[in-house]
Amino acid sequence: MLDTLVAIPDDRRLELERVLPAPRELVWTMFSDPYHLSRWWGPEGFTNPVIEMEFREGGRWHHVMRGPDGKDYPIDSVFIEVTPPERIVYRNAAADPEIFGDNPPPSFIRVITLTDIGNGRTRLTLDAYFDTAANKDAIIRRGFRQGTEQSLDKLAAHLLSLGGTK
Repeated sequence: MLDTLVAIPDDRRLELERVLPAPRELVWTMFSDPYHLSRWWGPEGFTNPVIEMEFREGGRWHHVMRGPDGKDYPIDSVFIEVTPPERIVYRNAAADPEIFGDNPPPSFIRVITLTDIGNGRTRLTLDAYFDTAANKDAIIRRGFRQGTEQSLDKLAAHLLSLGGTK
């Protein structure tokens, strides 16, 4: 899987990185436990009830991104790789593309890598791999980068509320 993704050209790849104020095992729990995941996932103003989560290779994660306007955006994901406590790979897609009208978001693969950098901190690297450069551009126009940064801000705040390090 990794060899295939590494071969994807840069015009179809997007990378974000963040240092988080908690040990890697705690950050892993934020992704693997639906209770915690629903507390921080999504951009500002969004909530994310988890409907179903089988956190294993081949497992399904179904959640609903509920916007500040009350509109629901159901998302289906399938886990491709789950390697505790360092790597999660999944493909996500709109569960009901019709909700988005003529402009559903493209499906893509996310690779989340957690690296212990010492002193109770973890580097999170998120790589998003798209089928086409046009799909990557469409996601960027939808605010993917800003929304993900907001979500990671919420994750950092949640980690601090659980006793993370500053």
